[in-house]
Amino acid sequence: MEKYRIIIDTNLWISLLIGKRVSELHKLCNSDIIDVYVCKELKEEFIRIASKEKIRKYTTDERIVQTLELIEVSCIFRTIKKNVVSPFLRDVNDLFLLAFSDTIDANFILTGDKDLLSLKIHGNTKIVTYNEFATNYTNFSL
Repeated sequence: MEKYRIIIDTNLWISLLIGKRVSELHKLCNSDIIDVYVCKELKEEFIRIASKEKIRKYTTDERIVQTLELIEVSCIFRTIKKNVVSPFLRDVNDLFLLAFSDTIDANFILTGDKDLLSLKIHGNTKIVTYNEFATNYTNFSL
């Protein structure tokens, strides 16, 4: 069986980090049915947002470092090779996620971003919440 190719949006990495649910990220990143892809832009966005004081007051340096180590060790790095334009996406800062999904032919983008979720699909990529993915597309509980 071919593994799902997924992209985890930065807002979900941060949400699980501050919600003390990093173990769920470990399950995703180390699953036998999922490959989690990361690009330079996604990692840089995570670092930038995790460094903000409003985020740091809800987590620890240790958890941030552990999450970065998880990204480094358990995710597949690829470089964005395509450009994308979407007249339906209000936040141009999220265009890199759509371009990345085209680059790796992702099956899913997992996000909590309402603008991205309103698209529902981009090319061959379904855009869903973490809970929707866990409930409808995997045979294990996250």
